Amino acid sequence: MSPKKIILRFGKDISDKPIIYNLVKNYDLVINIIKANVNPKKEGTLVLELTGEKYNEGIEYLKSQGVRVQPLAEEVFRSEDKCTNCGVCTDICPTGALYMKRPSMEVMFNSDNCIVCQICLQICPYKAMEVRF
Repeated sequence: MSPKKIILRFGKDISDKPIIYNLVKNYDLVINIIKANVNPKKEGTLVLELTGEKYNEGIEYLKSQGVRVQPLAEEVFRSEDKCTNCGVCTDICPTGALYMKRPSMEVMFNSDNCIVCQICLQICPYKAMEVRF
């Protein structure tokens, strides 16, 4: 089974529970955490890759615990026509999916490293970054 990327969102009432531990232990799922922001005082967000035979059962467990689950079905796309290679996006990209190729100083985009945080969409002065659903 190939990995599926999902986004988990959970409130402060459950952010301190061992939900991911139980997901691994009870459903034998392999988890790759792509991005995490968890704080016991507010909402937590995890972007995960999940793999395993009991994927559907694991998703049902998450929902039963009050976790909001959504597939990571979005994809960020860089429009080469709009991009001026200013490099603003390369400084803020948390995974290095956007980077400056040297010595040509051309902005490059590796979509495999993108976690669809969408920071680049907000920062790009030329609106060269777009989301596809």
